[in-house]
Amino acid sequence: MFNWKSFVANSRVWRRRWFYPLISVVVALSLCLSTPLPGRTLDFLPLLLQGVQAFQLSNISPNQEVDLGKQINQELVGSQVRLYRNPEVNRYVEQVGRRLAANSDRPDLPYTFQVVQDDSINAFATLGGYVYVHTGLLKTADNEAQLASVLAHEIGHIGGKHVVKQMQQKALEGGLLTAAGLDRNTAVQIGVQLARDLPRSRKNEFEADQRGLRTLTRTGYAQSAMVSFMQKLLKKGGSAPTFLSTHPGTSDRIDALRSAINSQPSNGNYGLNNASYKASIRPLVRS
Repeated sequence: MFNWKSFVANSRVWRRRWFYPLISVVVALSLCLSTPLPGRTLDFLPLLLQGVQAFQLSNISPNQEVDLGKQINQELVGSQVRLYRNPEVNRYVEQVGRRLAANSDRPDLPYTFQVVQDDSINAFATLGGYVYVHTGLLKTADNEAQLASVLAHEIGHIGGKHVVKQMQQKALEGGLLTAAGLDRNTAVQIGVQLARDLPRSRKNEFEADQRGLRTLTRTGYAQSAMVSFMQKLLKKGGSAPTFLSTHPGTSDRIDALRSAINSQPSNGNYGLNNASYKASIRPLVRS
């Protein structure tokens, strides 16, 4: 039989044991938050709320990077770029990209490879493993190894966290960083701008080339494809392709790549079959 008198007595003891100390803590905390500090006032509530919506870019975690990259991607595909919808071509680019990502410097990221409907020769990447390649670049490449060299280069930017560093620099220059970090919405807008408009630094391009070359080599693709594709773009008449105009120092990069290839030669020659490549992107070639 349940003893109600004992239960009530114990309940009163429990309330005295936990409730009153809890009240004391709440009162003390209220006093701390409401009492102004000497010489300055600090509004804790906005700071705390801002911290929930902000990123500390100097030590952003992989999960936070992926989350921010996802939001940047949503903004890009929602209003900035038009995705190419042919499932055969998209599946092919995704397969090439995933083979490379598995041999990259950051293989644990959930990479996403997307084809952009745009005749300009370009490719770019943003945070969290998001890589974009234009249909114009797919048509211009001679073979899969050349396409892979471009994807590997963009994966190299992700491996070096170059976009994160550029975002931090741009936020500092604009006075947008606070004690809590960079506001989420501001971070997304900066990420979109960096992905679409601003050229990369010479240092980042050289590093992405070297990282990309290592990834290309590990995956078994022909190393020469990275050099041959850059040379092909340089020889094109008219204005420089977007991929080169936003990636400075192309001639010097070619020299650096040749030097790296000579110092670390590879027997890999996968991806040089031109006919096989054209068959893989046939729907795009016909359009």
